[in-house]
Amino acid sequence: MNGEGKITASHRSRLAIIYLRQSTMLQVRDHTESTTRQYALAELAATLGWTAQNILVIDADLGISGQFGVVRGGFHDVVAKVCLAEAGAVFGLEVSRLARSNADIARLLELARLTDTLVIDLDGVYDLADFNDRLLLGLKGSMSEAELHLLTGRLQGAKLEAARRGELRVPLPVGYVYDEDGNIVFDPDEEVRTAVEDVFAEFVRTGSAYGVVAALTDRPFPLRAYGGVWDGQLRWGKLTHGRVLGVLTNPVYAGAYVYGRHRTQRTVQPDGTVITSYPRVLREQWPIVITEHHEGYITWQQFLDIEERLTANCTHTGTRPPREGEPLCQGIISCGSCGSRIGTRYQGRYRRATYDCMGHRDAARTTSCRSIAASTVDNAVACLLLSTLTREEITLALDAAEQVVQRHSRAHRAAELAVERARYEADRAERAFSRVEPENRLVARTLEDRWEKKLIALSEAEARLVSVREARPPLPGRAEIEALAADLPRLWDAPTTSAKERKRLLRAVISDVILLPDNEFGDIRIGVRWHTGATDLITTARSGPPRTPPKALALTHRFGPLLNDRDLADTLNRYGHRTGKGRPYDVKAVRWVRHAYKIYAPRTQCLRDGELTVKQVAARLSINADAVYYWLANGLAPGRKDPSGRWCIPWTPETEATYRQQVAGSVHLKPATPLMPAGGAV
Repeated sequence: MNGEGKITASHRSRLAIIYLRQSTMLQVRDHTESTTRQYALAELAATLGWTAQNILVIDADLGISGQFGVVRGGFHDVVAKVCLAEAGAVFGLEVSRLARSNADIARLLELARLTDTLVIDLDGVYDLADFNDRLLLGLKGSMSEAELHLLTGRLQGAKLEAARRGELRVPLPVGYVYDEDGNIVFDPDEEVRTAVEDVFAEFVRTGSAYGVVAALTDRPFPLRAYGGVWDGQLRWGKLTHGRVLGVLTNPVYAGAYVYGRHRTQRTVQPDGTVITSYPRVLREQWPIVITEHHEGYITWQQFLDIEERLTANCTHTGTRPPREGEPLCQGIISCGSCGSRIGTRYQGRYRRATYDCMGHRDAARTTSCRSIAASTVDNAVACLLLSTLTREEITLALDAAEQVVQRHSRAHRAAELAVERARYEADRAERAFSRVEPENRLVARTLEDRWEKKLIALSEAEARLVSVREARPPLPGRAEIEALAADLPRLWDAPTTSAKERKRLLRAVISDVILLPDNEFGDIRIGVRWHTGATDLITTARSGPPRTPPKALALTHRFGPLLNDRDLADTLNRYGHRTGKGRPYDVKAVRWVRHAYKIYAPRTQCLRDGELTVKQVAARLSINADAVYYWLANGLAPGRKDPSGRWCIPWTPETEATYRQQVAGSVHLKPATPLMPAGGAV
């Protein structure tokens, strides 16, 4: 070997490090000859005079690229032992095995020069203290890095040209496969296609990815594995939010061939580690987009609409998606004074909703920014919406009914396909069990257990199909729907209509709501912008303190003198009346109305013969009535209560004597001081 004389006893007394590396695990698995040649370097070290105890093989980097920034534990071990002067020589098949980066090679060579460590490959022995050897290894390192660059450029160029023609084969999402000619076609499995179609259909209905997850939470979703032991096999699992987003944002489902949706980005961490990430590229910056490349589950325009809807659903920017809160304009209302978003707060015992300008968070609040009751704005906007919608109401109602029917049909079809798949797998397991010899119990027992599991899965799928059939909602006919849709205000106020449904209907036609500063009369001004671009200005008077509705007050005047508080509250609720704060009537609310409007309850006190009231007894005894109430409440004097709760005192000589004894024995009741005659002052 060239330069064998450069090896000294000092070098042989230290370690001979055999460093092995291959760029990918595919090379490790398929290109075994290169691995064998690198392991054979240990024999070369023994031939050059190193003992078996001093030969160290480091193969931790098999399957790891040698480019700059890649974390290689084996290479770090080599550098560490060279720094500690524990290595006498570093063996490699060629310089490119050590690293594909000039920076890594230069650092290793400099450390080897300082610690008198040799570098040995199949071409010879290199002493880094020798300028010529150092120059030669430097050239080899540069050529190794250039080789990597050229190879990458050729491969990427070929891939890019194939991608421009739409012929580069890439992993396909679930729902698509390659046919024999390499074309992208629908998956032949009908159950897989139905699962993908249902994701898009539910997104149209719910308007959010989480809504799709909630609607399809009981149904499995397919995933075709790429790579590993499950390569090409179909796996069924739980539908998650991430998987829904992966389907909705993948342009392949729109029939488009796209290349370059992600780019490679490398960043350096504070500890010097280079991290490689693959952030998404904006749709406008995709290098290759071929629309109508293959048949899609949706159109390209539908894909753009979904992208816009998902962007609008982001809670940190833009319009918030409709949720379950009662405020109608929540998420689309903003302040016309400072431009900030108007948030929703819930105050008080009954959690009354209030719209509050959020400008104070960034010191942008102005003097005209304010809080306002959510009901004031919501009622005005709802009235404008209901007065604007005309015959389109019937179309909306019919479309909604049709969507319910389609949704149930999709669920029913998915359940049928699941039963069909489970029956096929059960029959297959039965055939496998029937083919085994009965005496081979080790195999028969396993196949029998597998068959039983498939039968259990089949029974569960059949039970799910029955439950889906029974859950079919009863829908009214077309004539009934037209009659209901003609009265949209009644449907709007119906208790079966949720706040989320009202907000979705509102946002279907209204883009945003602006709370403008009050005019000179103190009226509230609300700006409404429709999706068509048209605008409306609503002016409404600021609501004062909550008042009892006139109809409820008239009913209270009518029945108040005739009914007690409980019966009057039940009557008001039966007629559908609510308090000024929108709550049902109870005894406390009725008493407050009586007190505020001087509506007295009926007098039901019935005095028997010889009975007196508390005031009458107090007058006879010339004392305050409170003393009589005290004696009665503590059982110190006789008396009874009538059904209305008033005291009735039987006035007999014995009772009168008892009360006078209480007066005489009380230290708090004193006779009134007699008036002095005029001029009688001392």
